[in-house]
Amino acid sequence: MYSHKLSRRFAMQAALGGGAFFLLPQIARAAENLGHDGKQQPFSFDLLTQQARKLAGHAYRPPVIEEAEILEQVDFDRHNEIRFHEGRELWDDHSAPSRARFFFPGRYFKQPVHIHTLENGLATEIPFSLELFDIPKDNPARRLSRTEGFAGFSVMDAKTRRDWMAFLGASYWRTAGYSGQFGLSARGIAVDTAIPDGPEEFPLFTHFWLEPETEHGMTTYALLDGPRVAGAYRIVSRRGKGVMQEITARIFVRDAIERLGVAPLTSMFWFGKNTPRISPDWRPEVHDSDGLEILTSGGERIWRPLNNPPHTMANTFAAPSVKGFGLMQRERNFDQYQDDGVFYDKRASAWVVPQGDWGDGTVTLVELRTDDEIHDNIVAFWQPAGPAKAGDEYELSYTLSWLKDSPLRGTTGDFTAIRIGAGGIPGQPRPEEVVKIVCDFTPHSLGPDDKPRFEITASRGVISNDAVYPIVGGQNWRAMFDLSFGGPEGLVARDDSPIDLRAFVAKGGEAVTETLLLQLFPTQLRSLLSSRA
Repeated sequence: MYSHKLSRRFAMQAALGGGAFFLLPQIARAAENLGHDGKQQPFSFDLLTQQARKLAGHAYRPPVIEEAEILEQVDFDRHNEIRFHEGRELWDDHSAPSRARFFFPGRYFKQPVHIHTLENGLATEIPFSLELFDIPKDNPARRLSRTEGFAGFSVMDAKTRRDWMAFLGASYWRTAGYSGQFGLSARGIAVDTAIPDGPEEFPLFTHFWLEPETEHGMTTYALLDGPRVAGAYRIVSRRGKGVMQEITARIFVRDAIERLGVAPLTSMFWFGKNTPRISPDWRPEVHDSDGLEILTSGGERIWRPLNNPPHTMANTFAAPSVKGFGLMQRERNFDQYQDDGVFYDKRASAWVVPQGDWGDGTVTLVELRTDDEIHDNIVAFWQPAGPAKAGDEYELSYTLSWLKDSPLRGTTGDFTAIRIGAGGIPGQPRPEEVVKIVCDFTPHSLGPDDKPRFEITASRGVISNDAVYPIVGGQNWRAMFDLSFGGPEGLVARDDSPIDLRAFVAKGGEAVTETLLLQLFPTQLRSLLSSRA
């Protein structure tokens, strides 16, 4: 099982940055597809689908973890002592532009993952072997004798020898996107994320089948298995300005699931422009993504800046026949991060486009409280309407693009920065429990003589002092307003229930920007005003 409290970020940074985590073998002998008798076996996506359906029709059997007590001793530090013998990558003697390498198991990745190479419709398993690794004499990993699986795999460019994709932990994977910098993750499925009665389950990709990269892309097949769901996945990855993936997921529900998450994305948001004073960190912003973007069936673009809330929040946005959604990183200015170690300004955005009509459902955004950048605290996914029942089957296809910007940028005005400070008018006494919210946006279809309006609605509180104008000396415009969230009338209860705001800029009755959704918390607003007293 994968845990958000596990330092996955540290593990992946080591794996995809320092090179010490690349513990990657070469094919040594053939093995049976889904077995170990040394025989090649026919393979197809339909055969994999049959296997997933069969799994879902029986009670769940947790993976057998051999030598768990030894793997527990292979902690982060001991794991990084292990080195792979260079030149033994999968497809090293192949003309393919990429090579595959595999992750060694350890404390944080005990479950065995079986990996096969696939060619001409025949699957050959790649066996785990200690002989393929340089392991220090005193490292407990040397005592492994019955372990049969890896932890996952990465794919590197044959020329640069830099990784551009990695699968590691539960059903998670990441790519290097447009810049070569790893950031947010995708995963195969989300099961009961942040439901009140929890806990969340993390099904595992137990088997992979890999086809070498060609001009048509690299194809990865995966078998998913978990207590309440099984699935068959085909992921075709192509490299260009970013990484584009065509994904087909065939999902079979074994037992009832209250919140089934399709095409889930996982990211990190610690603090940004819209969350001042959340952290004492010296950097201006720290996040892998700064907002959720949605394209509705009616063509409305929605922008929801991410939060680091005071407590776990799960928000759903009606999205029947949704056309697209994703976690985006809009801020690209290095000066806004000042981080020359992990380069948050280069983290990719991830955009999901359904193939066909997914029907009735919602886009769900889960935000967890965090006090450090090592924890992934953001999850976004599409959720079918109604709970998933035992015996339900889903086949959903989608495109997942790892890009610099949303492909929708420029189709309407985009909100580029949200800032919050003390409300009121400069030079006059500041009113109590009033904040000013300042929203910069690109002036799509606005000219210098236009007089647009900022249309704002709030679930609670009082809006005043709204204004829209071009920023002097710049190309963008600015929209702002005051929000009174307290006062003697008790406009906002002191239970810290969120305040939801919806806003857009309009000209002549027509929207000229995307729709901005904000969620604010009175305790955080009071903390902000107190810090600036």
